[in-house]
Amino acid sequence: MPLPPIISQVLSRLSRACGFETLDAFPPAHQHARTRWNPAYFDIASDLSGEQIERSLCESIANTPLIFAHITHPTPRMQRVLMAVIDTRVRRACGVPSDLVTLLIKAYEGSATQEGVPGLRAVIYNSAHLSLDEQVHEVLAFLREASSTFDLISPQPAARLAGPSARAAP
Repeated sequence: MPLPPIISQVLSRLSRACGFETLDAFPPAHQHARTRWNPAYFDIASDLSGEQIERSLCESIANTPLIFAHITHPTPRMQRVLMAVIDTRVRRACGVPSDLVTLLIKAYEGSATQEGVPGLRAVIYNSAHLSLDEQVHEVLAFLREASSTFDLISPQPAARLAGPSARAAP
């Protein structure tokens, strides 16, 4: 026998307030409300603030970068975490991290994705006519240049995850 709608709504609100539900998006009023993720891959409690949600997602990306594939319209901060992982792999001479760069490129298929670095969308769109390997190399070349220009890569992992606004002043 189904619960009456009022009781169902009250139980749903109580469950969400206690953090028993797993979120798949930021709250509707949040600046990144269009960002979505697959809750099967991210265990985000419903009682977290927007900042805590984003921090948790960024930590997941830093620990398991391929999980980025399960996010639609990733925030600029999430993109910068992935870019930092890409930079680390390139610096360690692990080869070209084509899989991760491809995930970054695919994130820009939707026009609602905000740029993680100014100019990245233009590079992706201007290289769309190239083969995927060539496009990956174009994006990597841009990221190499942007990492020095926009200080994408921080030597401190905590600062890198927190984003530029949380970095300590020199």
